[in-house]
Amino acid sequence: MRTLRPSEARSRLLDTACRIFYEEGIHAIGVDRIVTEAQLTRATLYRHFPGKENLVLAHLDATHHAGRSRADTAITSGLPASDTVRVLSRSMAQGIKSPTCRRCAFINAVAEHPDPEHPERQAVLTHRQWFLDTVAHLLAQIREAHAEAAAQHFVMMRDGATAAGCLFDPVMVCDTFLEGVERLLRAHATAR
Repeated sequence: MRTLRPSEARSRLLDTACRIFYEEGIHAIGVDRIVTEAQLTRATLYRHFPGKENLVLAHLDATHHAGRSRADTAITSGLPASDTVRVLSRSMAQGIKSPTCRRCAFINAVAEHPDPEHPERQAVLTHRQWFLDTVAHLLAQIREAHAEAAAQHFVMMRDGATAAGCLFDPVMVCDTFLEGVERLLRAHATAR
């Protein structure tokens, strides 16, 4: 059985859209800008994505799968759960310290779509639930009691670090985030 790969044009459109949406926002960018930078035509865009919303959803899906792939690599490495949480945290910190960091693509997207029923917002909520469940599962391996609450705390720290990393010294923000993760792991492992 032959596996079909996405066309080169579709990949170029999606890569260009992901970059521009992340750097400049979703509403601010029109399809003309995307096709111009991808060096393709509108007809090519609409052959692969019936509308801009489909392209935005594909952007969020690609971003989700990239994050999930990184998490799966850490999870399947065979490390103890606490070390896996540390690996994920260091990976997030590296992203925050990157000169191209523009906060979290999902938080950026949901800020542009306050309607809770909007498909883009639903895609964001699906990603965030997966992330919360992933962290909760890891923390439950350390200690089952209160793993969900500890995971929510972790996600909030990550969200805060991602936002603060664009406003303040990202090295200081990441050091603070990683120290917070260590404290959370210790508190979660020893709480009664």
